Amino acid sequence: MSALEAVRARQSWSKVEDTAPTREELLTYVTAAGRVADHSSLRPWRLIELRGSDREALGAAIAKAEGDKSPSSKPLRAPLLIAVVASYRKSEKVPRWEQEAVASGVAHMLSLLLDEAGWGVLWRTGHYTRSKAVAKIHGLGKDEELLGWLYVGGKPKGRKPGRRKAVDARKLITRLPKKAKKKK
Repeated sequence: MSALEAVRARQSWSKVEDTAPTREELLTYVTAAGRVADHSSLRPWRLIELRGSDREALGAAIAKAEGDKSPSSKPLRAPLLIAVVASYRKSEKVPRWEQEAVASGVAHMLSLLLDEAGWGVLWRTGHYTRSKAVAKIHGLGKDEELLGWLYVGGKPKGRKPGRRKAVDARKLITRLPKKAKKKK
């Protein structure tokens, strides 16, 4: 499958089976995903692998952040969660927003690689990603922010992903306005 075909075929899977890539498989995908454009090669990101009881601990942290008494069951919806962390570096050349874009790029590239390998993937976020309880459970440093989680599991057999609206590139790619172009 070409990269173009893989991107065109990518879908989010909100429901997955209880199988997941092994740690060794995950390491291979992360090594490849880390090849995203990265100004000054800062690698302003890290990933946290959550399996088994890690997901239950996250459910308790989400409940604390939400003010709920019962742990959230959201982290139990997939056998593997990959927390995506923007890990900001001091740089004169690379602003914070660009470093966050690199971390997001790694997450997206990883989701494409996992999808192409046959795994169901969904990127979940939520306002609680910025909560103290959730940051603490992930061991985030003062220069780090949680961007969300990739939920990963087996694609259910016989089930198709949801449909997405086609992208109309003609509406989304433009040229500079005529008045902005320099006159000769």
